[in-house]
Amino acid sequence: MNILILGATGRVGRHLVTYALHDRHHVTVLVRTPEKVQITHKNLTIMQGNVLNKDHIIRAMSGIEAVISALNTDGTTTLSDSMPLIIEAMENERIKRIITIGTAGILQSRTMPNSLRYQSGESRQRSTRAAKEHHKVYDILKQSTLEWTIVCPTYLPDGERIGNYRIERNFLPEDGAKISVPDTAEFTFKQIIASEYIKSRVGISY
Repeated sequence: MNILILGATGRVGRHLVTYALHDRHHVTVLVRTPEKVQITHKNLTIMQGNVLNKDHIIRAMSGIEAVISALNTDGTTTLSDSMPLIIEAMENERIKRIITIGTAGILQSRTMPNSLRYQSGESRQRSTRAAKEHHKVYDILKQSTLEWTIVCPTYLPDGERIGNYRIERNFLPEDGAKISVPDTAEFTFKQIIASEYIKSRVGISY
């Protein structure tokens, strides 16, 4: 499969690239700084560009069958500003599948069912800025025609791949406290061929 990975130089993104190449997929990454991609592989195409540039996004989508976005908030509005450009390019190329990394803050609250976790005080994060940005992306994806999945990890230490974790649609698993970067990337990568969580948020934790 031809996969486009956005945010490929980030903590989760680097693992996504490794998993995809190991599984013999053709991987394209769109990065601002190609030198930060520390992998060379015959199935890896590195494109220099910016997700906020419509032409760069369109160029990166050519021939792609699925998109994984591990873009983070970085204290900016890059996530919510880039998603409409990503969706438009995908719809024009008739690409249906997108998996994104969100945050447990945008999962449903168990104590306030009509609110998200970051709105209810369940989230341990003191700042809600990142959750609000992910919330915008969630709303944008819901209005699209894409087959989207938002993987929502809780506290995300680097850690090791364990390969055993709990997942729950739209909620954080009970008493979920953390999930490692490699395990988050592994579950996210598996969604490119899975259909169980299409048009859903997925909480993931140990």
